[in-house]
Amino acid sequence: MDNFIYSLNATVPVFVVMIVGWLLKQKGMLNDNFVNVADRFNFKVTLPILLFRDISAMDIKSDFNLTFFLYCMIATSICFAAIWFFAELFLKDKSLIGSFVQGSFRGSMAVLGIAFVQNIYGNAGLAPLMIVAAVPLYNIFSVVVLTIRGETCGEGVSSRVRASLVGIITNPIIIAIFAGLPFSLLEVELPGIALKSLNNFANMATPLALIAIGAGFQLHQALGKFNIAVAASFIKLILQPAIFLPVAVMLGFRDQAMIAVLIMLGAPATPTCYIMAKNMGNDSVLASGIVVLSMLISPISITLWIYILKTMAYI
Repeated sequence: MDNFIYSLNATVPVFVVMIVGWLLKQKGMLNDNFVNVADRFNFKVTLPILLFRDISAMDIKSDFNLTFFLYCMIATSICFAAIWFFAELFLKDKSLIGSFVQGSFRGSMAVLGIAFVQNIYGNAGLAPLMIVAAVPLYNIFSVVVLTIRGETCGEGVSSRVRASLVGIITNPIIIAIFAGLPFSLLEVELPGIALKSLNNFANMATPLALIAIGAGFQLHQALGKFNIAVAASFIKLILQPAIFLPVAVMLGFRDQAMIAVLIMLGAPATPTCYIMAKNMGNDSVLASGIVVLSMLISPISITLWIYILKTMAYI
């Protein structure tokens, strides 16, 4: 029972904030414009500041874990390749492959990963290192499959790929993490005024992001192409963790590292999946269905995984 209560304490507070965001949207207090503005504000300001603050305060020389870093990269690559391979074999409608593959392997880990690790341990831990290892690959792999399987994959492919790669390089989250590295490596302490100013922004990152996710949640979109969306959600939330969490255990990962790995493997599909699929000529209805369904199922699946990890003393 103690382990079950621990699991609920780890997950329920995170999803409660998301539910409140959804309720406020239904009451008319929040609208789509708020969601769009909050998403941009979080992506470009609060979340990068949070990651910069945590990275700069790390003792990177002792905290950097090459095995963990390589594990995140390799697991992400294997998931992407395997899902695409089997999608080509079993999906008869080839126009669905791009959205299916992206939704099945790409999770909303930048926000949820940090939220869960902070909620349990009080700091981001190895979550930023996981983000550095996996997020660039998420973007690159998504561009590849959506470009090849998109309806408009003939004209302007090179320009879209080039623009996407530029987007990866200029990603505020990636920039913030790498900007914090010199401070960590050189053991530079930020002045009190600067640190308190950063804290004011960093402290609002997670709750604001969760409220925006809840407010942007649209249940009716999950009804389109339901069966395929269920399959993608099962792969994202259940199958990937079931395969790769035991590997993480064998490699000796524990506590914050295990939670970071869990979120990397088992977080719900990110809303970015819908945006990219729609703008690159892929099936946006399927993409939105995967996002919504995985969001609906994830409170149960993540709580279950945390309960299992806690019961087995891995966290």
